[in-house]
Amino acid sequence: MRTGEPRRARAQRGYSYLAVLFLVALTAAGLAALGQAWRTAAQREKERELLFRGGEIARAIASYQRATPQPPAQSPQSLDDLLLDRRSAQPRHHLRKAYVDPFTHAADWELVMDPAQPGRFHAVRSRSAQLLLLEHGPDGEPVRRAQDLLFSAQAADRGPAHQAEAASAPAAASTALP
Repeated sequence: MRTGEPRRARAQRGYSYLAVLFLVALTAAGLAALGQAWRTAAQREKERELLFRGGEIARAIASYQRATPQPPAQSPQSLDDLLLDRRSAQPRHHLRKAYVDPFTHAADWELVMDPAQPGRFHAVRSRSAQLLLLEHGPDGEPVRRAQDLLFSAQAADRGPAHQAEAASAPAAASTALP
């Protein structure tokens, strides 16, 4: 008859197996959490890039309109007009390069037509229907998808300093009244 030694060895192997399974489960849970954090960080980075690139295009549209040689400000017909403006003797570059939409990975911005000038646009937006982590756009409007963000020349002209000034103006006006 055998002694209890082999039985004890089998019991120890069972505990070792459970310990390894527990370690594998903990590692998998940690990697899943890390993957989710990376995904969120990548999404936030894409949103920051969308805000930057859209803002640059909006500033270029505003610059194009300001550079119109004669008084009614003229909007561009295409993004190429922002890259090279040949309306004057000295060509101007309002936009440094054709920015790619970080969500669609193409320079396929939706051009928002100017109702006052048929065939010309005054704003752009992304074509992506990707849900955003961002809840409010730069103008304070609520957004859900990338295509909800509108980058217009008027918003670029106002800029953050003008928005802060406009926000404080009603308070200053109310204190000035007798």
